[in-house]
Amino acid sequence: MARGWPAVLEDGPVRLRPLRRRDGTAWLALRARNASWLEPWDATSPVPVEGPRPTFAQFVRTLSAQARSGVSLPFAIDYEGELVGQVTVSSITYGSLRSGAIGYWISEHVAGRGIMPVAVALAADHCFTELGLHRVEVNIRPENGPSLRVVEKLGLRDEGVRERFLHIGDEWCDHRTFAITVEEVPGGLLARYRAHHPTR
Repeated sequence: MARGWPAVLEDGPVRLRPLRRRDGTAWLALRARNASWLEPWDATSPVPVEGPRPTFAQFVRTLSAQARSGVSLPFAIDYEGELVGQVTVSSITYGSLRSGAIGYWISEHVAGRGIMPVAVALAADHCFTELGLHRVEVNIRPENGPSLRVVEKLGLRDEGVRERFLHIGDEWCDHRTFAITVEEVPGGLLARYRAHHPTR
């Protein structure tokens, strides 16, 4: 089993855990209910994907295989016991880089409650303490206000724009990169966030 997986991370009512096959009904309903909220930011393939879409069980198997191999950590987000979104650490690289990229989505009905900053901080701290990574980054479209507020609340450093960075819909879209290294948060990112947002 890859280092740092499987893992369950918790802070108050926010809980990160591996996605399970039995989450299928709730996950698919959540994505359908939030289609217009999420699709403008969802990465797509620039080349046609042939064949049927994978089932949810196949999707979970793929994510689990990536986690076991150590290249990705896909977490479901539970809030007060309800599945509300997902946070994934991808592009995990060791060697002289020791870095990973954090992506996330959350249901619109719980957005703005401080769930996502906590989830991202939990994932980042896990990367630093359990995986031994040195740096994590988040890449966000400049138009995505809610996601920009997450990294602003967490105090991630703005590293500028990556032009035509990710394919979304029918075009290559610019993204702003935000990052943090372990030296910047010696007590952990969650602890720093809590110090600045004590009521959350």
